[in-house]
Amino acid sequence: MRVEPASTTLPGVPAAPAPVNDPHPNQFALLRQRRFAPFFWTQFSGAANDNLFKFAFTVMVTYQLGVAWLPPALAGLVIGALFILPFLLFSATAGQLTDKFEKTRIIRFVKNLEIGIMLIAAAGFVSGDVAVQVPVLLGCTFLMGLHSTLFGPVKFAYLPQALSERELTGGNGMVEMGTFVAILLGNIAGGLLVAVPGTGPQLVAVSCVLLALAGRAVAQFIPLAPATDPGLKINWNPVTETWRNLQLARTNQVVFRSMLGISWMWFFGAVFLSQFPSFAKEVLHGDEQVASLLLVVFSIGIATGSLLCEVLSRRHVEIGLVPLGAIGMSVFAIDLYWAARGLPPSPLMGLAGFLAQPSHWRVMADLALLSLFAGLYSVPMYALIQLRSQPTHRARINAANNILNALFMIVSAVLAGALLKAEFTIPQIFLLTGLANAAVAFYIFRLVPEYLLRFIAFMASRCVYRFKITGDRNIPTHGAAVLACNHVSFIDPVLLMAASPRPIYFVMDYRIFKMPVLGWFFRLLKAIPIAPRSEDPALYEAAFEAAAQVLRNGDLLAIFPEGSITQDGELQTFKGGIMKILENAGCDGLAVPVVPMALTNLWGSFFSRIELVGGRRVAMVKPFRRGLFNRVGLNVGAPLSPAEAQPERLQARVQALANA
Repeated sequence: MRVEPASTTLPGVPAAPAPVNDPHPNQFALLRQRRFAPFFWTQFSGAANDNLFKFAFTVMVTYQLGVAWLPPALAGLVIGALFILPFLLFSATAGQLTDKFEKTRIIRFVKNLEIGIMLIAAAGFVSGDVAVQVPVLLGCTFLMGLHSTLFGPVKFAYLPQALSERELTGGNGMVEMGTFVAILLGNIAGGLLVAVPGTGPQLVAVSCVLLALAGRAVAQFIPLAPATDPGLKINWNPVTETWRNLQLARTNQVVFRSMLGISWMWFFGAVFLSQFPSFAKEVLHGDEQVASLLLVVFSIGIATGSLLCEVLSRRHVEIGLVPLGAIGMSVFAIDLYWAARGLPPSPLMGLAGFLAQPSHWRVMADLALLSLFAGLYSVPMYALIQLRSQPTHRARINAANNILNALFMIVSAVLAGALLKAEFTIPQIFLLTGLANAAVAFYIFRLVPEYLLRFIAFMASRCVYRFKITGDRNIPTHGAAVLACNHVSFIDPVLLMAASPRPIYFVMDYRIFKMPVLGWFFRLLKAIPIAPRSEDPALYEAAFEAAAQVLRNGDLLAIFPEGSITQDGELQTFKGGIMKILENAGCDGLAVPVVPMALTNLWGSFFSRIELVGGRRVAMVKPFRRGLFNRVGLNVGAPLSPAEAQPERLQARVQALANA
């Protein structure tokens, strides 16, 4: 009998869509589905409009207008900070509104607001009086920030309601890709339109209004997304509600620290995005078209990294990509400093002249790669926050994330401005940002070891082995479950981690914890040590109680029922530990499924006990004995009920999977 994982859906809260067999081949197929496509194009048009407006305004101040109190070097910082300020002030209120009301209703209200703001901005653009023009456009910058503040919680609360766990990384990747392609197109359009002699500001004004109208039109087709907490009483005090949201987010440490990681990414990205016009003009000696090219390269990199996440994660939420992304961000930010610091002075160049210089290609490569790795860094964290946040509070958690993002970006603008005032060059600011990123990433991964552990599992399953998983849909994405697997090598837990979309707690032989490197790794993994009752009765009983508590908490527990690593590659006799754990956990026979699984083709690898030394078989004595990229696999079977998980029957099921 196959059983499903226990439901975690709360009364009155719509459950995430259950995955079906191969609902679509890849994330791009979502664009053909009404549950995603109208939402995607709505957020796309809004992001494009934000950036068309902001970049056109920034280019006007940098290249065309003479404003004594807003010098070109600070224009990008001031405009960026003003756009971000509403996120700090109003995100908490926006999160409450999103949890309380139907989400499509809020989206349409926000798009109506955008039309009004863009009409005011159009009047500002066509005004010929600088004394009126700049204050009006600064005011519209703040209002467009308010528009994005209201849309932010809806954006990330809608996706988990519309998509399954297997679609969540791809959906977030598409949204991030769409956002940065919209940034790219918005900035290109803003830079090119505003530079048209004589009619540039008027063309920008018309384009902003048309984009707002197009976004409102497509929003009409977004399906209804029911409220998750309709009984919520709104607290209109932004200060107390902001504090309450931050405290709410802190109740889940992994989610909260992931929010800090995302906020740091926005700090990092804001430094580069805000400095592109000045970097293009003062360091690269390029005109408006060169500034637009830098944004093109940066946006394409982010979009590419975002789309790669689904491919690299095998359509699960894979936070092992986060350390990889952090490493790349630092490496290429630091190299950007070296690429830009020695460029000789020259007159302002157009696009053709800029591209003709070989030294400029290294600058563009660094920008493309650091932004690609930023995409790998951010998408899994967004998906993790959505997956692990409580559904009734999801929008408020995302609002808290927006608040932290705003704080980090405002601090970014202040620090970058202070460094410019202190006569740091823009390449030096990029260097400091890359070094700071390395330090912050190390700190975050130290606080949340799960990121580092998943990174190790990710690298092992893709660089040491070619790891193929069959039947991974049988691993529950919610609720408690026991994973029962054959034990072939010392790296078995790492491969199981790579296969699971959720953290796994392992029950393991206590002697492994005494090994130099593996012992540290498994302690970091919070594995549960177990010893035979005859050797250490206290540790034996403590292990079973700890394992039962994992199930009571609704988590995944992995156990190797053989009790030790195989000596000859054959399946050993299963012991009855699983039955004892289920009994201790107080399971009722249906609440906790037992998932049989079998590792294949791992016997004979470096980490298996195959070498005969001193009359006994040992592992890890002949590196690369099978070369690199060995093909290994994991076959996952349909879950069994606890009543069906007797040792003999479970062993037969695992043996069948091993032979498949």
